[in-house]
Amino acid sequence: MRRLTPYLLALPSWMWLAIFLVVPMVAMASVSLQTGNAIDGFAMTFSFSNYGDALSRYSPQLLRSLLYGGLATVAMLIIGYPVAYWIAFRGGHRKSVYLFLLLLPFFVSFVLRTISWNFLLSDNGILFGTLKGWGLLPADFHVLATTFAVVGGLTYNFLPFMILPIYVALERVDPRVVEAAQDLYATRTAAFRRVVLPLSLPGVFAGVLMTFVPATADPINAQILGGTANTMIGNIIQTEYLTNLDYPTASALSFTLMAVLLVGIFIYARALGTENVLEAAAR
Repeated sequence: MRRLTPYLLALPSWMWLAIFLVVPMVAMASVSLQTGNAIDGFAMTFSFSNYGDALSRYSPQLLRSLLYGGLATVAMLIIGYPVAYWIAFRGGHRKSVYLFLLLLPFFVSFVLRTISWNFLLSDNGILFGTLKGWGLLPADFHVLATTFAVVGGLTYNFLPFMILPIYVALERVDPRVVEAAQDLYATRTAAFRRVVLPLSLPGVFAGVLMTFVPATADPINAQILGGTANTMIGNIIQTEYLTNLDYPTASALSFTLMAVLLVGIFIYARALGTENVLEAAAR
C-alpha cells in the first residue's frame, strides 16, 4: 500500500488533466476532421483538407500572431529583466511590497485593463487629445488600430508573467558568488555575463514560455486596441467558433496554432540549451 501512496496522491491531478485537457483535445481533434454545417450537423469524414483550407485562408493572421507575440515577448524581456534584477538585488526588505505592486493590476479584469488602454490611447482621449490641443501632435495622429497599440497591450498585460519567474531565479543567486567573481578582478559587466545571467536562464526560459504562448493566441488586445489590419489568429478562431459556427475550421486552426507553438518552443529550447537551463536550475 505504501508503494501506491504517491500514485494515489497524484490520481486527482491526473483525473483533472484527463477530464479537462485530454478529453476536450480529443473531441476537438475529432471535430477538426469533420464536414457539414451547424444546421444539418457535422459528420466524421476524416477530412484532413480542413487543415490545408484553414491554413491557406488564414496564414496571414497566423504569421501576424507569431510576429506580435514575438515582439511582445522581446519587449517584456527587455523591460522585465531589469525590473526583476532590481527587485532581487536592490529591493531590500521592501521586496514584498514591490511584488505586490507588480501583481496589483491582476485585481482588475484582463478585459477592463485592456479597455483602459483603449481609453488612454484614443485619438481625442485624455493623453493625445490634450497634446493635440496644445499643438504638440498633428490632428491626424493616432495610435489605436496599429501594431504598436496591440503589441503594447500584450506587453502590458503579460509583463508580470515575465518578471516573476526571472525574479525567482535571480533570488536564488548567492550574492557571495558575485562577490567572488569581483574578487577575481571581474568587472560588474563580466560578473553579470558569466555568473548572474547563466544562473537566471531557468527564469528567462520559463518567462518566455509563459508570455509568448498566451500572447500569440490572445484575441482581446487585437480586438480592443487593433483594427481590421491587426486581426490575430485568436480573433479568427473565436469568430469561426461563435459567429460562423464553422467548428471544423476553428478546430483545425486551433491545432495548427498549437503545433506551430510546440515546434517554436522546441526550437527555442534547443537554441537556449535545455541541458544548460536544467543544470542552472539544479544549482
